[in-house]
Amino acid sequence: MKERFETIRDEALARIGATTDLKSLDEVRVAYLGRKGKVTEILRGLGQASPEERKEIGQRANTLKKELNECLDTRKNTLEEQENLEKVQSENIDISLPGRGIPPGHVHVINQISDEVLDIFSQMGFQVAVGPDVETEYYNFDALNTPDDHPARDSHDTFFVKPGVVLRTQTSPVQIRVMEQTPPPVAVVVPGRVYRVDLDATHSPMFVQMEGLLVDKNITFADLKGTLMHFLHTFFGKDIQVRFRPHFFPFTEPSAEVDILWTARDRHTGEMKSKWLEILGCGMVHPEVFKRVSYDYESYSGYAFGLGIDRIAMVRHAVSSITHLYDNDLRFLEQF
Repeated sequence: MKERFETIRDEALARIGATTDLKSLDEVRVAYLGRKGKVTEILRGLGQASPEERKEIGQRANTLKKELNECLDTRKNTLEEQENLEKVQSENIDISLPGRGIPPGHVHVINQISDEVLDIFSQMGFQVAVGPDVETEYYNFDALNTPDDHPARDSHDTFFVKPGVVLRTQTSPVQIRVMEQTPPPVAVVVPGRVYRVDLDATHSPMFVQMEGLLVDKNITFADLKGTLMHFLHTFFGKDIQVRFRPHFFPFTEPSAEVDILWTARDRHTGEMKSKWLEILGCGMVHPEVFKRVSYDYESYSGYAFGLGIDRIAMVRHAVSSITHLYDNDLRFLEQF
């Protein structure tokens, strides 16, 4: 019996070592340890052996089963590793190559400028207010003292959603909404998109504006000019050339436009050229606007201004056309 166990053991180990795939290895397991396997048949014949032989045969059979199972597991692990390696090689995958990285995102140049401008005015004590992009004509025009026959109320200047409702042409309507709900003194800045029927190198149908409003006692045009000059010198530097031009706005009196000397590369010649670029309008709040919001215009005065964030971005980065800011061309945007 001892010789028989040794013969089965040597035969099984030889077959296990000769297997080249998992299927043939499983066939060896079944041949020796399956329900009709050689080791199993020996255990089934224990009933015909004497008690002394039965004990010896049982011990030898269990020892052989344990050894064969260990050898089968070891060979299985080896074959699985070989198959995985062959699969990787057949698929031509170089696992040593680095993975495909996802480039980090960053804040859009318009939002960068807007955040910087907000920070400057916040340091001067202004709070941030917001309002809807879709406005009624009352808030966009009537409450801002804009007459019915004003050209800005025509469809060639303003986008109409439906009669009496427009895409706001400025962030000034938020002035009215803030003053309706807040007694003076008031100091707010209002960033947001605005919409006008206009398109060229320095104009866009949709652009970003930032409104400013300050109302208190004894506010003068000198306060307005001082605020804007502080902002311009903080943002552009002390050497920036600025000019104020008298202008007309229905909701301010007196009014002015502010220009900055802008240097940018000419799109046609490639030469650097300088010209005056309007970046904001401003003025003292009109008494008729105060009447609309029930402010005492004899006791209070105030100023308002509207900044073109896009224009400021163009000046800061010498951008030749406002359309570059909205084309979503990564070659342009990744520069910021």
